[in-house]
Amino acid sequence: MSSTMSYWISTSARSCIATLQGGRRLYSRCVSKRNLSIWRRLSWASSPLQNSSPCGTFTLQKVYRHTSTEEEDFHLQLSPEQVNEVLRAGESAHKILDLDSRVPNSVLRFESNQLAANSPVEDRRGVAACLQTSGLMFGVFDGHGGHACAQAVSERLFYYVAVSLMSHQTLEQMEGAMENMKPMLPILQWLKHPGDSVYKDITSVHLEHLRVYWQELLDLHMEMGLSIEEALMYSFQRLDSDISLEVQAPLEDEATKNLSLQVAFSGATACMAHVNGVHLHVANAGDCRAILGVQGDNGMWSCLPLTHDHNAWNEAELSRLKREHPETEDRTIVIDDRLLGVLMPCRAFGDVQLKWSKELQRSVLERGFDTEALNIYQFTPSHYYTPPYLTAKPEITYHRLRPQDKFLVLASDGLWDMLGNEDVVRLVVGYLSEAGRHKPDLAQRPTKLGLMQSLLLQRKASGLYAADQNAATHLIRHAIGSNEYGEMEPERLAAMLTLPEDLARMYRDDITVTVVYFNSEIIDAYYRGD
Repeated sequence: MSSTMSYWISTSARSCIATLQGGRRLYSRCVSKRNLSIWRRLSWASSPLQNSSPCGTFTLQKVYRHTSTEEEDFHLQLSPEQVNEVLRAGESAHKILDLDSRVPNSVLRFESNQLAANSPVEDRRGVAACLQTSGLMFGVFDGHGGHACAQAVSERLFYYVAVSLMSHQTLEQMEGAMENMKPMLPILQWLKHPGDSVYKDITSVHLEHLRVYWQELLDLHMEMGLSIEEALMYSFQRLDSDISLEVQAPLEDEATKNLSLQVAFSGATACMAHVNGVHLHVANAGDCRAILGVQGDNGMWSCLPLTHDHNAWNEAELSRLKREHPETEDRTIVIDDRLLGVLMPCRAFGDVQLKWSKELQRSVLERGFDTEALNIYQFTPSHYYTPPYLTAKPEITYHRLRPQDKFLVLASDGLWDMLGNEDVVRLVVGYLSEAGRHKPDLAQRPTKLGLMQSLLLQRKASGLYAADQNAATHLIRHAIGSNEYGEMEPERLAAMLTLPEDLARMYRDDITVTVVYFNSEIIDAYYRGD
């Protein structure tokens, strides 16, 4: 890193707060007695999430919005057609066209889906092309304590990354257009998903803060812009800093004030990938995850993890936390596998309750906010001595794509709670084969036709056969519908989709999945020098 950049990061007022972050399933939840008997009745269908306790450190109000008290309501059984309709509601798929005719794209297509457990869903996803630089960006954002922070990060983070990568000349053009009130150069081309109507062009307040960021970049006089590693690192931290500062700033507009408060006091983990030719960078803060599906020369498949979960089970993460706080807090940094006993992930956007001093929290909340109406959780964890305890600083992984790298899976932890890395690769490969999408280089070892026909007949007879047209849907189906032996159970799948919203969250999380397929021929041509 250049000395100029180091000086900028260390002295930027906004970046000072950027070293605070972290979070995930924010608040422990307790089961009300009125739901306990129903919960027990449904225990045959599945077991609660791993690493999730029904009762935790804090008992909070407003956890459930009970939608039904009649036991008859819970005996609804979805038909296979209705199951498919529910599973496929959030599907999207795009074939990627070459953004620049001179540079063939290494991304062939992507498929994505989302299944809610919370109401409203707290996960978000995003896919966008950088219009002033090369590259595609894919992101998965897992919110907690509400959806506000995940929504804000999904709408804003890609802009920060795109601006970070711009040349000095392009940034000057952007600034000149703003000064002269002329149309600004387009920054991103969004590829929308179902339900993305809430995505909007960057708002005036957010644009103002983005502009301050690119003005600071201009002051650095860097001709070619930041490297992708620097762009990802600074964008995560700068956005989190802006989220923190926006709620502290005096705002006259009541709606903007309330939204800023909701964003700052909820939280979101984030995992995003930037693909430019054979260059793949992944930035992760929290417990979303990215893996590669790799097919060796012998035709065998393997999984290459690109991220590490930032939680109490990550020894390196636990060591980092202890290094950043006094030894006297070694036993209280993590309690019951949660940060300060309340939060599963150790990195996230927002969550200012675990970043700000107690005095700053009080001063902001005493400005007349109706925290009850805004659904803001107020608490001070025990052993809260030396904040910040969270950071949105991402871990960044670089991988040079090879012809054997076939697909990338980005997903929120709702998927990884249910499936392991190898399971996910196996299921995607099975989907590609079953759906007839195998290219010759994706073919597995030959299978006897008689055995294959017998298996298909068995599936059809048992009502299991459903030709998913989307790999993300296929993964979600198996995540919630498979038993402990990896076998699909239609009754289990239907039961998991029938759970009312006040029970669904006890058994599964929101699940968001994006599967990105690479063009092996283009990647191979790159290495041949074509």
